[in-house]
Amino acid sequence: MKKRLLLLLGLAMAAAVSIADAQTLVPPGNRNAVQPDIPGASSRRTQATNTTFQAKYRKVYALLKSDADLRAKISKEAAAYGIDPMHIVGAIVGEHTYNVDAYDRLQTYYVKAISYLSSKLSFAYDGEDISDFVQRPEFKKCAGMTDSYDLWECREQVWNHSFRGKSVGGTSFPNDRFGATFFQPYYAGQTFGLGQLNPLTALQMSDLVHKVSGLPKLDVGDPNTVYKTIMDPDLTLAYVAATIRTSIDAYKNIAGFDISDNPGLTATLYNVGNPEQRASALKAENDKRRAAGEPEKLPEENYYGWLVNDKLDELKALF
Repeated sequence: MKKRLLLLLGLAMAAAVSIADAQTLVPPGNRNAVQPDIPGASSRRTQATNTTFQAKYRKVYALLKSDADLRAKISKEAAAYGIDPMHIVGAIVGEHTYNVDAYDRLQTYYVKAISYLSSKLSFAYDGEDISDFVQRPEFKKCAGMTDSYDLWECREQVWNHSFRGKSVGGTSFPNDRFGATFFQPYYAGQTFGLGQLNPLTALQMSDLVHKVSGLPKLDVGDPNTVYKTIMDPDLTLAYVAATIRTSIDAYKNIAGFDISDNPGLTATLYNVGNPEQRASALKAENDKRRAAGEPEKLPEENYYGWLVNDKLDELKALF
């Protein structure tokens, strides 16, 4: 019996070593020598506001440099979620360089957050509230899921498979993202706050944030509080950190890559979303490469993550 226990222990230790060995640490820095192409929509949005990417970067950099309280908040949330602060900084810098300008003062975000509590918002499409929409029979397979991330990921998959770009029950649904269709009361594609989060991402991260940070769980039936949470810097940074933590875990557990030393990669995933699907696709590609005797492909940054890695030394100097 003792020998059997020792054997089982040895096998468990060997398996642990094997799993650790299977995880490739992705080195810091960019895999691309030059910045990948920036989407036309981002360029047009920047030109429309009579500014440049460089000017927007300097503006968000100035906000980080001038506000010690903000830097302290970032460091606190990074520690809570076990990530380097540069991952959160990278997400903020990328969003405010390629999405919208940063406000000059953090106080403006607090004012905006309060304003959402008095607005009449709804998560709906063509008069159908999202709470009613997800009761349709197509979503039956998601009913038993209790974790907010799994639940909303499942619902998003059902949307893509059964509704996106299709006519169902006499209603024609747009060929657009779940988040853009149901979760943008103002206009499609809009994101908010210091981390430029969208409401669907916040809902996905609700349980993890509740567990780690102790914040109240978000309710899809209360859009005003969801938006207030996204806009409030004291609340939203936890959701930014949780989103990044989820991406790091997905690439480690699914694709076998440890991306925790590369803020440009986590910034890329923060920008494009769907880390589990992307990690699965990378794993499938590398399985084929290994079978063919070819070297594995490392995760690569996009234009957004490339900037973060390129500016990393300057950003690190702030902390």
